[in-house]
Amino acid sequence: MKYLQLFSKLVVINAIFISAGCKQNADYDKPMSDPILYCKTVKNLNNVVLENIFTPPVASRNYVYANIAAYEAMIPGDTRFTSLSGIIRHMPAMPKPDSAKKYSFPLASLIAFCKVGDNVTFSQEVMAHYIAYLEHYADSIGMPSSVRKNSLEFADTIAKVIIKWSKGDNYLITRGAPRYEVMPDSVGRWVPTPPAYEDAIEPHWGEIRLMLIDTLDLVKAPEPIPFNVSNKTSNYYKEIMAIKNAGDSLTEEQKHMADFWDDIPVHLNVTGHLMYKTKKFSPPGHWMNICGIAAEKTNADFGTTVYAYMATSIALYDAFITCWSEKYTYNTVRPETIINRFIDQNWRPHIETPPFPEYTCGHSTISAAAAEALTSVYGDNISYTDTSESDFGIKNRSFNSFRQAANENISARFFGGIHLHSTCEISNKLGTHIGDIVSDKLKKARRTL
Repeated sequence: MKYLQLFSKLVVINAIFISAGCKQNADYDKPMSDPILYCKTVKNLNNVVLENIFTPPVASRNYVYANIAAYEAMIPGDTRFTSLSGIIRHMPAMPKPDSAKKYSFPLASLIAFCKVGDNVTFSQEVMAHYIAYLEHYADSIGMPSSVRKNSLEFADTIAKVIIKWSKGDNYLITRGAPRYEVMPDSVGRWVPTPPAYEDAIEPHWGEIRLMLIDTLDLVKAPEPIPFNVSNKTSNYYKEIMAIKNAGDSLTEEQKHMADFWDDIPVHLNVTGHLMYKTKKFSPPGHWMNICGIAAEKTNADFGTTVYAYMATSIALYDAFITCWSEKYTYNTVRPETIINRFIDQNWRPHIETPPFPEYTCGHSTISAAAAEALTSVYGDNISYTDTSESDFGIKNRSFNSFRQAANENISARFFGGIHLHSTCEISNKLGTHIGDIVSDKLKKARRTL
């Protein structure tokens, strides 16, 4: 009798554990499809990009392929979205999951992101640790081993196709391309600027393969203001003096604005004979962070979050190619160089001048493009506080919309002392145009949001 009672108790206890296990297994996709988990995964790549000091254009490439891989691995489990193959003309067809197998597509999405992010940043050890974390997390929430295995295998197939596709975008070819030729005797043409006097970065980035912009001819900027410092009534001279005068009397609010949107990946600090470098997010990293803030602010689901990151990263990527093509078409000199040579040799801008030509403005272009992409997903009335710079000791700024943030960037680069105001205004319009094209074409990839 005692044995029967003990057996009965064991059966009940076992049933309780089986029931609990089944319930846990049935719910495993709920924690795995937490959009904040995706945001944290992107942030992990963001940190890798920061630590390796990738240039802003290269950083945009890191993000775009990883986010596209995540999106393609996610969509088999979300009927609201379709593949980008065919929408991006040169993108190959994506592998399909086996209908006879069960998957966690959120897990596949996260792993595909990491595998591609791992490849494009050459930081295998860091991303490998995070992949191991995701696998352990899947196990801890009761995901069946067969589902986990299937999901990892599907992520791997997606990642391999995306990585192979990425090899054809001319990136490797541009690594061996000629350096920018400095012509110091050509007044009005870009030359290296203090304090580092670095070579111009990515002079061949305009040759990188575009994603959704068919040709650079469709997104040309107008010619810059003609260089003219000999005539004090010329538009160019007036703009140069406007930068100097603003820089000489910046308010604390204007300084904060410039610092907040500085986003130079590595800043060379010079104090007497002491020099040291500090790292920050680059402009695309800043906007990846804003994507995460937007997802949390709007309580977006997993699919919408992945789509928003993907759309924003494509807008950033195409905007950088467009902007950099313009930069090395016109090769315009930086305000700091002109002010030092013709007006005040000791003048310095509030923020460090980055090492590439002045026209067009990279940050104003890509910020406007990113703002349009995010607006196409979340709308134009999303108020949020941007905490992206708090890790670097810069206080937060709040905005009523993504477009307002992009518009503020116009003034920020001017107050920073590194761009003509007209350059930033033109660049904002250019970026808006790029963002509109990208957002319009991506409508084909979604049925509803």
